[in-house]
Amino acid sequence: MTSVTDSSAKSSAGPLDGVRVVELGALIAGPFAGRMLADFGADVIKVESPISADPFREWGRARQNGKALWWAVQARNKKAVTLDLKSDDGKRAFESLIETADVLIENFRPGTLERLGLAPERLHELNRGLVIARVSGYGQSGPKSALPGYAAIAEAVGGLRHLNGFPGGPPPRTGISLGDSLGALFAVQGILMALHARGAQGGRGQVVDVSLVESCFALLESALPDYAANGHVPGPNGTSLEGIAPSNIYHSADDKWVVIAANQDTVFKRLCDAMGMSELAIDERFRDHVARGSNQKVLDELIGEWAGALPAAEILDHLDSEGVPNSLVNTIADIVEDEHFREREMFLDVVDHEWGSVTHPGVVPKLSNSPGNVRWNGPSAPGQDNAEVLGALGFTEQTLAEWAERKVI
Repeated sequence: MTSVTDSSAKSSAGPLDGVRVVELGALIAGPFAGRMLADFGADVIKVESPISADPFREWGRARQNGKALWWAVQARNKKAVTLDLKSDDGKRAFESLIETADVLIENFRPGTLERLGLAPERLHELNRGLVIARVSGYGQSGPKSALPGYAAIAEAVGGLRHLNGFPGGPPPRTGISLGDSLGALFAVQGILMALHARGAQGGRGQVVDVSLVESCFALLESALPDYAANGHVPGPNGTSLEGIAPSNIYHSADDKWVVIAANQDTVFKRLCDAMGMSELAIDERFRDHVARGSNQKVLDELIGEWAGALPAAEILDHLDSEGVPNSLVNTIADIVEDEHFREREMFLDVVDHEWGSVTHPGVVPKLSNSPGNVRWNGPSAPGQDNAEVLGALGFTEQTLAEWAERKVI
């Protein structure tokens, strides 16, 4: 593991150093977007209600010092303030914060900011350069925009869920909140483009409208053109992709699953050599991509028979010797033992006096000149940074104490 302590890392700058982000909302999509920006040096200030903190603080199985470790990861590198946006004083403080910000991220249901009197038009009156990223289930417009939309709903509406699973079976989820994470990735992409446009086109900010549904839909590859051209509706293919062969999982003699991906012509020839079946490369049934796709089932059975007679380690050795892409289907335990992940600094132990040591996933992507980094664990308590952040805006200790008593903060 690579060790980081909050005292040694807080001064580290990143490519977004100097960019201030205000994060509203809760749970996965908005906070994940904020985390990615914070990893690369942005000053991310998470705003929570003084009455009800982000439920994310309680998510995840593991606890340390009574706190959920997933929160420490998702809120890393952020500062935490509390504001009651329904109160006049809370709204005033929030507007003062917005005047200093470059980006606002919110993942409320559409219309919530407007009901609070904080519509984009008002926010741009306060700060013309503000980039406002709005993440929601269906987007800010359209007949379904007011409906609630969680990741599972977005995956179903956007078509991902239909493509998952096995023919004739129920469409399962992937085991993670994929729709939320995709929405966060598109939000970060949109924010960075809007910041670039602001610098290149006169200093005006804009709204980045991110729909979880559309984020899922964007990943459907050829489904739309195929359907539009000939009415083909793709369905689930289990462990393979229709017409892409060989690219599947195969069961080893020692009860492990191995992925083999050799659908390119030159790579398929190498696979045949690795299996000691060089004649398959010139077999008319498998001579090229189209032929292999037409005879996918037969080909998978042949590879499956070969793999099923060998332990997984021997399969991998044969494939590696010929340069055939392969892998075991890793669990998180396998990943933690993988030296490649360690060499790439994908496990970071971050230590502080409140959390102790928390193991974080490393920063992605890797930048050569201005890499991101994990500087500290997430703020352990709501409003932990009220004095620092709100005090810097000009609100006195006396004012903050009075607001705390009235639960404005």
